[in-house]
Amino acid sequence: MSRPAWVDEQIGIVTGADWPVWPMLLRYGAPLLSLLGRVRVTSDLDPRLLGGPLLVAANHIGNFDTFLIAMACRRVGVIPKFLAARGIMTAPVIGQFLSRAGHIRVDRGSPDAAFAFEVTEAAVRHGGHVVLYPEGRISLDPELWPERGRTGLARLALRTRVPVIPVSQWGAHEVTAYDGRTAMLRTTVSALWRQPRLAVHFGVPVLLDDLEPGRRGDANRAATRIIAAITDGLSPLRAHEPGPPRFDDPTRPTIAAGTAAFPGGRVPPALQRAGLDRRPRG
Repeated sequence: MSRPAWVDEQIGIVTGADWPVWPMLLRYGAPLLSLLGRVRVTSDLDPRLLGGPLLVAANHIGNFDTFLIAMACRRVGVIPKFLAARGIMTAPVIGQFLSRAGHIRVDRGSPDAAFAFEVTEAAVRHGGHVVLYPEGRISLDPELWPERGRTGLARLALRTRVPVIPVSQWGAHEVTAYDGRTAMLRTTVSALWRQPRLAVHFGVPVLLDDLEPGRRGDANRAATRIIAAITDGLSPLRAHEPGPPRFDDPTRPTIAAGTAAFPGGRVPPALQRAGLDRRPRG
């Protein structure tokens, strides 16, 4: 497999000096996004972790949640770099801006997709805060609980030993419809007066110290712990609607049999205890 030119270009960006325009946009753009809903951000994240690299793992429920997570990251002091699809990263103007800001191109469904993790590894080894969706797609579970995580993030975390911060978020699916330009525009505009509740919670690092890179089964164990931590943090955010979302989005596809890693948000207590690292860090 030949190495695309964009890989080394992006590595040069994520390992170089941060571009100040992106944090500035977060600072001044976040208040505008908050017009689309009532935002509440809570965090158990130790501020001392902000000075080093982070892998931020979030559940994926809709098209607006990237904006919501970016807004929430700014509030807690995280400067996020997102993985973005090839179509966005190669678009005129916006693609150049995203690339310059340190966001990472991923060619989903292509052999080149593996290069995104090479760039991500370079970013975190140079102190970056990278946001990933371990599910790899918007959840197709009828109740929108997180699906089973893929092992890419887990393998990266085990190899680099960078803290994995679970982020749980709810409400973004009510801002922008899943599909259809008209439906997406209509729901986004109507959010200005509907004012959905948008909640984000940053958890403590997922405990992975007992797992080893390359050891049989450990990547799957790590992926399960990451999704368990996200699910556990999500339950309180949606305690008022633990079943199917009350917001009806006819454009959103679902798999009737359910795809949740932990149906109904029920994470086994043993897994809760095993997966969360509550030790003080100094």
